[in-house]
Amino acid sequence: MEQYLNSLSLGQLITLAFMAFALLVQVLYYLCVCLRTAGKKQQLSSNQPPVSVVICARNEGENLKMFLPKILEQNYPDFEVIVVSDCSEDDTLTILAELELTHKNLRHTSIESDRKFTHGKKLAVTIGLKSAKNEHIVLIDADCYPVSPNWLASIMSAYTDGTEIVLGYGGYEPRKGLLNKLIRFDTLNIAMQYIGWAKAGHPYMGVGRNISYTRRIFFEKNGFQSHYHLMSGDDDLFVNERANKLNTKTITSADSIVESLPCETFQQWVKQKKRHLSTWTHYRFGTKIILSYELLSRVLFYSVLMVAIFGFNLYIEAAAAYGFRLIVQLIVYKMNMRKLCEQGFLLLIPIFDIILPVLQLAFNILNLRDYRSNEYKSKIFG
Repeated sequence: MEQYLNSLSLGQLITLAFMAFALLVQVLYYLCVCLRTAGKKQQLSSNQPPVSVVICARNEGENLKMFLPKILEQNYPDFEVIVVSDCSEDDTLTILAELELTHKNLRHTSIESDRKFTHGKKLAVTIGLKSAKNEHIVLIDADCYPVSPNWLASIMSAYTDGTEIVLGYGGYEPRKGLLNKLIRFDTLNIAMQYIGWAKAGHPYMGVGRNISYTRRIFFEKNGFQSHYHLMSGDDDLFVNERANKLNTKTITSADSIVESLPCETFQQWVKQKKRHLSTWTHYRFGTKIILSYELLSRVLFYSVLMVAIFGFNLYIEAAAAYGFRLIVQLIVYKMNMRKLCEQGFLLLIPIFDIILPVLQLAFNILNLRDYRSNEYKSKIFG
């Protein structure tokens, strides 16, 4: 080893030091954060308190017809389903009225459109929670469905003494094509972070298509008041403000999973991702730090690899570092894919791992451009 080190130039030594540091940070991230998502089973309760399921729907008639029965027919002793029709112009109300004839636990309310008053999903969620009869709330989107008839029972089993928020996993239906695999990889990657960090005692977000919390924590803290002006954030910003290591649990059992209809075109996905990423700047400072931790270390790792290969001819060293990280990465992803019932894209992960940060940077640039454009228009047109 000493002879090997003596044969290296100062530039090569510095490059190897940076490579070792970036590799260590990356491996620790996968083993200490992401591996928690696929970790051992948590202690669950057998309590089955009354539950109110809240669904916000805007022109979701066809999806409600397909997916709402899977929610209404859950194996759970006492629950109601509240659908808030948010300015729907399709046959949503007709479909709900028909389902209410055969399902006594279904109720609906509606928001009428008003050109003078624009609003996002947060108003519909708030109305749904105000209409709820029960303390425990579960939220799911209209284009989603639980994969198991024991979904509600599984979500509620995560509630123990002091629990006020439960974070679940919401995946996307497998379809043919590379875009679908990229979407599902991105979804899994996000879940490995927010579930892993929550299990580590630092919950920072959840997904609105599979989340539960109490009415008390919502209304005692004034709902979405602090970020109501933002179109997004009904899930992640709410959790970012209210969640802590004592009041938040996660659930990753197979019965707790819901699936959603995936975007069918790249343009649709770009629009969706831009909306999701628009709330990132409003996260707590500590959350921004832990989220930047992995991304920056990944960028550093790949950058140092390029310098080592093309700048200092450290081919073997770069290959060894990349290979070791890849083995750890694939093992952790495989365990999480098995845990969260995902499949079909394991061998594409080395490619997606490079592509996704580039796409996220592009989406953030587009969001910044749109923000500045809207700010300019507001100054010009008042």
